[in-house]
Amino acid sequence: MTSTDALILTLSTNLGPVRRRSVSREIGALVVLAAGELALILMAGGMRPDMGGVILAPFMAWKIGGLALLAGVSCAVAIRSFAPPAASRRDLVYALVLTVFVMAAGLFVTTAAESGQPLIERLSPARGLGCATAIVVLALPLMSLLAVLMRRAAPVHPKRSALASGLAAATSGALVFTVCCPANDPLYIVVWYSAGIAAVAAAARWLLPRGYRL
Repeated sequence: MTSTDALILTLSTNLGPVRRRSVSREIGALVVLAAGELALILMAGGMRPDMGGVILAPFMAWKIGGLALLAGVSCAVAIRSFAPPAASRRDLVYALVLTVFVMAAGLFVTTAAESGQPLIERLSPARGLGCATAIVVLALPLMSLLAVLMRRAAPVHPKRSALASGLAAATSGALVFTVCCPANDPLYIVVWYSAGIAAVAAAARWLLPRGYRL
């Protein structure tokens, strides 16, 4: 027996069965984590007090409906990209284009009263940075879970999977944040939610492939 054969034999004797991936289990874990974040916000009394009065407003329908669509699509794209045969480029481009489209659609639900206000008042940078930061904080646990799922799988393109994971975590975190966000102006929401989502996606794109190589 050659040294190579001996090495192969030594390595193979320590191999254990690999647990098969379960997409439904991975999706369930993401849903449970996001629901847990939402429950913590509600138990802490963080829901905006006028939620009952604004839930049917056009801007709220766009904000919740659009983010729910983005979160669902982005999570599906991320999880699908973890499978070795999956080609994630087209799916990732679709998710990014959909994100831009949904964010831009908010500009069409702006009321006349809001559009007449000074731009600096509509953007409210101090409060906006707080909202963007909150989205980042809510996205971090979801990004960590997706990083674990990504490392357990075998993505062919880890950088694309990392970006898809960041987009999924960010949009899911933004969706959870809608229950406590006091902002009604779609322009404010577009600018600061986009900032939070972009920050998380960029961080995931940079950090997750590094962990994948460890």
